[in-house]
Amino acid sequence: MNQQEIRNAIENIIINSKTGIMATVKGNKPHARYMTFFHKDLTLYTPTSKDTDKSEEVTENPNTHILLGYDGNGFGDAYVEYEGEVTIKEDEELKMKLWDDNMKNWFDGPNDPNLIVLEIKPKQIRLKNKKGSPSQTLEL
Repeated sequence: MNQQEIRNAIENIIINSKTGIMATVKGNKPHARYMTFFHKDLTLYTPTSKDTDKSEEVTENPNTHILLGYDGNGFGDAYVEYEGEVTIKEDEELKMKLWDDNMKNWFDGPNDPNLIVLEIKPKQIRLKNKKGSPSQTLEL
């Protein structure tokens, strides 16, 4: 695959996969959890609360590893390994843009002072397991 084909395949997975696994570092050990992701180009965004382990963890160590796309149908399901660096955002416009009524389970609304957004800028993105093909790395 050429770089444009790799990018297209990665973008397709990011567009169609809203839930993934995000790993951070807690006490020098991996700490993973399911998160909901939004994106703009290759930058990922995920809402969370100021009062969570992950907000403390990314403040201490902003590196993350995210898995998106495996749909569980078996061998050959393509997915993305996404290595990135996290920045905490409290921008009101960004919170409004990402707001979804399903978030009412955790927040009073997009202006809830506990709502923050984790912005994940890619360091490396790999396309994995595409019909048994070797991993493909997108050059950033």
